Amino acid sequence: MKCRPTVKDIFDFLQSIAPFDAQSEWDNSGLLVGEPSKEVKKIGVVLDITADAVDYAAKNGIDLIVSHHPVIFRPAKNFLDGNPAYMLAKNGISAICAHTSLDIAKGGVNDALAAALGFDNVSDFSECGETAMIRIAEICETDAENLAKLVAEKLSTCAAVADGGKKIKTVALCGGAGGDFCFEVAAKCDAFITGEVKHHEFLAAKDMGLTLISAGHFETENPVVSVLADKIKAEFDCEVEIIPQNSPVNYYR
Repeated sequence: MKCRPTVKDIFDFLQSIAPFDAQSEWDNSGLLVGEPSKEVKKIGVVLDITADAVDYAAKNGIDLIVSHHPVIFRPAKNFLDGNPAYMLAKNGISAICAHTSLDIAKGGVNDALAAALGFDNVSDFSECGETAMIRIAEICETDAENLAKLVAEKLSTCAAVADGGKKIKTVALCGGAGGDFCFEVAAKCDAFITGEVKHHEFLAAKDMGLTLISAGHFETENPVVSVLADKIKAEFDCEVEIIPQNSPVNYYR
């Protein structure tokens, strides 16, 4: 049954679908700005709470932002005008951020990525630890070049690929900065699609026979925004809007 929610109601709902206590120990998910008892009339959903996102929220009557990346991540020595957390408080806008809790969750970041790529035969990589956020998809046999082209097309991005040199049937998925998982993934999968990859990880992947594709941090995680907005809409009697946002990265060739 739908109801007019408070900030705590939204927090409790997110806790039910992406438990905050499942977040990585280094993470800072949860209610980061605001008053739990405040009634919510309009929610904005976005990947990153930037100054532009808060400005949009203030101008469009949004009183709660739900994001993936934490608006407060590392300890800060000041909160000055122009800082997104300061801007939220100044405008009376609350913020709930579901980061690694949403990476791991069923129907979260990595299931949304699999759906965006058109993969439907998907399973978990592991049951516990940070590798629990990785998904494995069984796909029709392909090669590195065609898989990279598919990723680039489906996510409207540029895909960098290190060709592992073999046909691909089993693909691991991890949105965001998942490159350091390539060593675990190589033991189970033919290919790995993630957002960010370091040079030595590309080298190691080739040595292990793993095709490794880097498709952009924003691009591999942003599909969850519309999924999350739909889940909140279905549960509560308030307006829910996706805050317009593009990747901060431009690609030139």
